[in-house]
Amino acid sequence: MTVTHRSYLFVPGDRPERFDKAVAAGADVTVLDLEDAVLPDAKARARTAIRGWLSAGGRAAVRVNGLGTEWHEDDTAVLATPGITHVLLPKAEEAAALAAFAARLPASLPIVPLIETALGLWNARALAAVAGVRQLAFGSVDFQLDTGIEDDDRGLLHARSQLVIASAAAGIAPPVDGVTVALDDAARLAADVRAARGLGFGGKLCIHPRQVAAVHAGFAPDAAQLARASAIVAAAEHAGNGAVRLNGQLIDRPVVERARRMLAQAG
Repeated sequence: MTVTHRSYLFVPGDRPERFDKAVAAGADVTVLDLEDAVLPDAKARARTAIRGWLSAGGRAAVRVNGLGTEWHEDDTAVLATPGITHVLLPKAEEAAALAAFAARLPASLPIVPLIETALGLWNARALAAVAGVRQLAFGSVDFQLDTGIEDDDRGLLHARSQLVIASAAAGIAPPVDGVTVALDDAARLAADVRAARGLGFGGKLCIHPRQVAAVHAGFAPDAAQLARASAIVAAAEHAGNGAVRLNGQLIDRPVVERARRMLAQAG
């Protein structure tokens, strides 16, 4: 089964005193950030801090600066440090450029391209198919800047659905939704997670440790859903190759498979 990471928690790469605290927050993936969270004059200091923490036994992902930026090559050199679990590449747009980047990485290092521009979305299917890509992530804030879309709900519905479809077509894990910037609005975060899950996303980017638990809860099936899934699978196994009936309803194969997938992921 393809592993779906529910949460990616960013921590500035020039704040090493926060690294252990970020890991302790329990996100599926902790991301040491060299891009947006680090000012230009702090990039070199951030690289040194990340290397030092990893060399002392730390494990985390790293978000590098984008292809073509003045910092990209030095960031890429950091990726040879043991302990890096994933690499996040911002503003991924062209499959050939992504494949060339992947070819320079240590063997089997998973890649999470961030789709943050109109061109990146246009090429999402090809990006998802590049060897080494494990999940796509939606950089919704930058995407809105690039496209001029102001509404972050219905205005981004097409983009979000395209990422879900591109991921499914490429056979990789469901994508990761963008951040919720309202740090003190628990209701907004819960609504954003619920909407993303309903669209087929598998996780969400986080910018504060306290968002992690809510994201995990939102992407986990509740007790009633698990009970129904268990009943569906039990009915299917009892029926063998015959039609499945449950509580007066005919259950077809896709419903049974979704129930099995839910139970496998929960387990």
